[in-house]
Amino acid sequence: MYLNIKPIKPSIGAVIDGLDLNHLDSLQLNHIHQALLQHHVIFFRNQQLSATAQMSLAKSFGDLHIHPIYPSVEDVPEIIVLDSWKQDLRDNELWHTDVTFSQTPPLGCVLQAIKTPSQGGDTLWASGQAAFAALTPDLQKKLRGLTTTHDIRHSFPIERFAHSAEEREKLEQTFKRHPPVVHPLVRTHPVTGLPTLFVSEGFTTKINELDAIESSKLLAFLFLHSTREEFHLRWKWQEGDVAIWDNRCTQHKALFDYGDEHRIMHRATIQGDVPFYLTG
Repeated sequence: MYLNIKPIKPSIGAVIDGLDLNHLDSLQLNHIHQALLQHHVIFFRNQQLSATAQMSLAKSFGDLHIHPIYPSVEDVPEIIVLDSWKQDLRDNELWHTDVTFSQTPPLGCVLQAIKTPSQGGDTLWASGQAAFAALTPDLQKKLRGLTTTHDIRHSFPIERFAHSAEEREKLEQTFKRHPPVVHPLVRTHPVTGLPTLFVSEGFTTKINELDAIESSKLLAFLFLHSTREEFHLRWKWQEGDVAIWDNRCTQHKALFDYGDEHRIMHRATIQGDVPFYLTG
């Protein structure tokens, strides 16, 4: 059996039709895994996955991560709930790669639209592999071997996420458990072996080998370059849609442009490994 795959752009994205993600055999799962490696983010319409089915699909890629900040579905802690009426989701409206404040950022995520606004609330994804490949050879050479610092505080400031003494204490304890970490600026994909830019405005705070001014200027350039139109897609959600993305070579941004309308998403996050860069 082969999947009905419709690419969205040459650089990123595909829609897969004709599958019920609630009922998958091992061959179908293998094809989905291969499609993800090729297209970086894949979409399935009209799925209506149960929380346990979403968890099972995500677990086919590896062990699942428990997020230190966001709440989860009752009795299914692996599925976090992103609810615009219960949480401040403005931090998602900037380009970021999930949980890069960890020593082992996620492999990827399985995201399902539970409730969508009548307009707005789209999500954008960008390919770090395409962005790196488009750089000049001289700049590629300069970036190889550099490292960056990623900090959870950059996207979870206390003034927005702690509205009581109890919440402040909880957030401070989370910060202590997740001190700033160092990752390669250019990451080698552990499966495809391809290089990818591994920076985002959400968590990347500095380039460690450069002085503050040069680091700030270069990061500003890379943030803009890596999200150029030719490297990114924009997905308009419908309820029941499922997206799976490779967190090792993409970044994304969820638009907060729907005012007081209600938007609920369920996300499973797959544990990853330590980012590395192979020379040569």
